[in-house]
Amino acid sequence: YQAQIWRQGADENTLSIVQANFSLRSSRIPGHIPAKFDQQKRMSTLFLPTRILTRNFAGISRNMAKIIKLEDDMLEKQLSMAAKSLQAGNIIAVPTDTIYGLAGLAQSTEAVEQIYAIKGRNSSKPVAISVAEVSDIPRWARLTVPMECLQDLLPGPVTVVMQRTAALNTNLNPTTDLVGIRVPQHKFLRQLAETCMEPIALTSANTSAAGNTIAIQEFENLWPHLDLVLDGGRIESSLAEREGSTVVDLSVEGQFRVLRVGCAYMSTVDILANKYDLNDITEYVIPNGVH
Repeated sequence: YQAQIWRQGADENTLSIVQANFSLRSSRIPGHIPAKFDQQKRMSTLFLPTRILTRNFAGISRNMAKIIKLEDDMLEKQLSMAAKSLQAGNIIAVPTDTIYGLAGLAQSTEAVEQIYAIKGRNSSKPVAISVAEVSDIPRWARLTVPMECLQDLLPGPVTVVMQRTAALNTNLNPTTDLVGIRVPQHKFLRQLAETCMEPIALTSANTSAAGNTIAIQEFENLWPHLDLVLDGGRIESSLAEREGSTVVDLSVEGQFRVLRVGCAYMSTVDILANKYDLNDITEYVIPNGVH
């Protein structure tokens, strides 16, 4: 029995697609991939794109990142600084409405490669994108639900998975025709995408398979590889801490599949199933905390 599983695990804002073979009678959890390498071997050639290896990590900063405390009265200046850093091809750390993330321009292949290198992440695992407004989604994904439905889900802690359009960088997630899209409930991050006038590739601020981070000190080991660290303070909300967004596949018209529970599971299912009468075809949901 074959299943194509989108999952998020500890890497919130990063979606990974894996092929899993499993028996319906097997005690093995669907989608679980046994660890073949320990943490010290995460930078194995199996986990990095060829171009990164041949460039010998060219372009990754070796100086300590500049720490910027986000302040409302300095927002315009800080947005400009962050946008210029991204447009120069750098990777920065940003707060979101759920956890801290690493950000680069999605339309820049070199920036995307840097993200994978910094995290030591498997190059076959796709990265989600973050946009400024719900109205931006049709440029990057093919809609199968009314815009009103997306507006009921977003902005907020939900990642919608849809068929990508030709406008999206072909070197971003080249192994799949799907893309996860976020419109976070976070003023700075949305304004940053608006300022850059293109989507932001967004993944959790940690090394691959490590836990999600809600304060900049928790990923201090990554600072030497970043240009800026935007400090929005400790991320706290009424939502479950560190759970990250709920991931839902809306790539097929008339149905939905929940791929990751996340922190907005109940409200997401209620909107899709009850308000818009979509068929719930969820068979297995990756639980929170399962990598």
